[in-house]
Amino acid sequence: MTNTADTPASAPSSPRSSPAARAAVVDGLPGMPPVTNARNLYHAAGANMLSDVVKKDRPLVYVPHSESGDVWVIDPKTFEVVSKHKAGIEVQHVVPSYDMRTLYATDDIGDQMLPFDPATGKAGKPFPVIDPYNMYFTPDGKSAISVAERLKKLVWYDPETWEIQAETQTPNCAGIDHGTFTMDGRTAAFSCEWAGRVAVVDVASKKLLRMIDMPQRNTHMGPQDVALSPDGQRIYIADCDADGLWVLDGAATKVERSIPTGDCAHGLYFDREAKRLFVTNRLEGSISVLDAYTGEAITKWHIPGGGSPDMGNLTADGKQLWLSGRYHNEVYVLSTQDGSLIKRIPVGRGPHGLTVWPQPGRYSIGHTGITR
Repeated sequence: MTNTADTPASAPSSPRSSPAARAAVVDGLPGMPPVTNARNLYHAAGANMLSDVVKKDRPLVYVPHSESGDVWVIDPKTFEVVSKHKAGIEVQHVVPSYDMRTLYATDDIGDQMLPFDPATGKAGKPFPVIDPYNMYFTPDGKSAISVAERLKKLVWYDPETWEIQAETQTPNCAGIDHGTFTMDGRTAAFSCEWAGRVAVVDVASKKLLRMIDMPQRNTHMGPQDVALSPDGQRIYIADCDADGLWVLDGAATKVERSIPTGDCAHGLYFDREAKRLFVTNRLEGSISVLDAYTGEAITKWHIPGGGSPDMGNLTADGKQLWLSGRYHNEVYVLSTQDGSLIKRIPVGRGPHGLTVWPQPGRYSIGHTGITR
């Protein structure tokens, strides 16, 4: 096992454009790769649909730790930890860049990000970013958004130069942390964990449009991960205190209903066919499996011996779901066929938003590798 924290990696990368194979079916944000399948926004991120830019990247899993301040790197074939990198004080997520050429470990307390070269798995030099609890990229690739949780704002950066473009103040969104973009890419919705709300932002103007209160405003561990349904008709919001999901309409104007899942619903991930939605129930040690379009319950998987499944992603082939065990200092590898536990891997303290690499898709909107 090696420590390569001082090994150079490529500089922060610029967004790339992706030509569409067919005509667009959605009037999208200018510069955004066209949506060509209105039934499945994630159709280009199907099993093994790796773009040329990631095909030669080294398959690795990057595990950030909010307590030990480092990133552990795991070989997904052997399940062995192959390197460890000091990455800051409180490292929350490992986020793929829009063009999928750099991975960023976000340190919100140290106000910095540590870049990794996904071709080699080697880390570069950290650079300053304001309070990057989480990081997203606009669907046109023109902005990186630091979700500044402690400062209650979004900080918009040029993703090539990392110069600040703008700031969106969200004073009534305590605990702003996770987000998504509507199918047309023109609107973003961010959860407010400690306010029981969602902040809705216009992407082009970078202005706050409205706040939407949840029917029950949970303010301890309330609204958390956010995901857009494959057809763009609804936005799912995990709420830990509600033990389930809130469902907004696809334009992010109102709450339509709720879906019970389990104790402390937290992370949201679609399977490679975008037919199932996996919901991690962090305090229950379970994963609820829902219909991706309707939210109807299909089944529930329980981790043998318990656990605290938090955040992660699927392998490129879609056969495995990797999740951090937030309160158990471990990583779980589950079969997406039947939910059986393939491996339990001991890691550092407070594993959080892990990233599985490479990922299929044309571009990344950030977080733990949400691609379209």
